[in-house]
Amino acid sequence: MQAWVYAIISVVLVSLISLIGVFTLSFKKERLKKVLTFLVSFAVGGLFGDAFLHLLPESFEKLGITIKTSALVLLGILTFFILEKFLRWRHCHIPTSKEHSHPLFAMNLVGDTVHNFFDGIIIGASFLVSIPIGITTTLAIIFHEIPQEIGDFGIFLYWGVPIKKALVLNFLSALSAIFGTIASLILGPKIGGYIFSLLPFTAGGFLYIAGSDLIPELHHEVSLSTSFWQFILIIFGISIMALLTLLE
Repeated sequence: MQAWVYAIISVVLVSLISLIGVFTLSFKKERLKKVLTFLVSFAVGGLFGDAFLHLLPESFEKLGITIKTSALVLLGILTFFILEKFLRWRHCHIPTSKEHSHPLFAMNLVGDTVHNFFDGIIIGASFLVSIPIGITTTLAIIFHEIPQEIGDFGIFLYWGVPIKKALVLNFLSALSAIFGTIASLILGPKIGGYIFSLLPFTAGGFLYIAGSDLIPELHHEVSLSTSFWQFILIIFGISIMALLTLLE
């Protein structure tokens, strides 16, 4: 029951982040781009930190340092690759423009809904492992969802969707995470090996998102000062995850 309470509260908080885009309307394009760059840097640190300091150590403890554990990490990487390729969804945080366009918003909506459902599955399974693992994994998801949801909101506006409708669509898409969490909480205890197998799978997914989607976007900014702050924020994100090891 404790896992259910924590997981539901966490996934509701993650879903509410979908409304954050409205707070960016007053930002000028260049300022928004800079803010997103720093948010992405922090998200990179959070995802790497959770993968290497929480999920993988817990995986090795529960499953052992085996080929199976490594295979599950690779499965996580390949699964998120498939999500991008076949649903044309990706973690893109560059403001949409004529020079940097995106797929039709309907296609982005479908891809993001599936991605949010996966987030929910991950949150539910993480809390079934332990409350500390659930908290750190939820925080890692929140770190990368903030710039992601701002990007999704921008995509809707770019394709002519009214502001209120864009917020509603983004929120409805985010609600799929709740269904994912509930499914994970119900099925997890009934499927042998499900809970612990999802740990390395999640680590693989986080490594893919941080390494394949987020870091390449940081390389668009080449100035020394921006690069310095990107590095500092990556370290800060990792440090937050390192401090949270004290919860375990």
